Amino acid sequence: MKRKLMFGDCLERIKEIPDNSIDLVVTSPPYDKLRTYKDSLNWDFEVFQKVANELKRTLKKGGVIVWVVGDATVKGSETGSSFKQALYFKEIGLNIHDTMIYKKEGPPLSHNRYEQKFEYMFVLSKGKPMTFNGLREPSKSAGKSRASNTFRHDSDKLEAFHKMGVVADFRLRGNVWEYGVGHGKSTLDKEAFKHPAIFPEKLAHDHIISWSNEGDTVLDPFMGSGTTGKQAKLLKRNFIGIECVKEYFRIAKQRIKNA
Repeated sequence: MKRKLMFGDCLERIKEIPDNSIDLVVTSPPYDKLRTYKDSLNWDFEVFQKVANELKRTLKKGGVIVWVVGDATVKGSETGSSFKQALYFKEIGLNIHDTMIYKKEGPPLSHNRYEQKFEYMFVLSKGKPMTFNGLREPSKSAGKSRASNTFRHDSDKLEAFHKMGVVADFRLRGNVWEYGVGHGKSTLDKEAFKHPAIFPEKLAHDHIISWSNEGDTVLDPFMGSGTTGKQAKLLKRNFIGIECVKEYFRIAKQRIKNA
């Protein structure tokens, strides 16, 4: 499988990627200054807009972007940046194919609201996704009789379901995915924790499986510690990663090489 790791400013290096060449993007941008990144891109909404347009340009028809984001709380209010970004992707012609939740257990915080347990995973597509390898989980009612019921189409139309039988052993997973975070959970690579905001390897793994096939090309324009690249290699996908911080680029390069 081919791998291309690019050091430098995301907005400059992404211009080197040809139009309509990327099958899948799995990334988490440096949103809302929730973490301090060394020498990172000056991230604001104007920069986001430029990145979003470049991602659309590089994406194949039917390609997917998985955009993992959260919101800071400023002066007592969540910023809403995540929604603003998702709606901008829609404004420039992408579909909000799904709004997924990344549920995690983090350390307790001291404030007058319920503990923050999740981030958004916006699944954005350039038209209808060309690939969907749906992940499945054990059915809670496996083997039990299934009575008639109703289900809802993507068009929001309700339809009666009258087929009798037994519940299958496995069913399609829901769109709330829970992962352990921290040492020994997000990854076993101790080197990765020199980056302040890694996401779990299993998260990247599950999205790469879901929205791409072997031989496809996966892009992470904010490569960080290289989690997406490592999983892309293990899953036999081509990979392009961009990172502007030398220390993080070195970590990512080594993790991907060792995978």
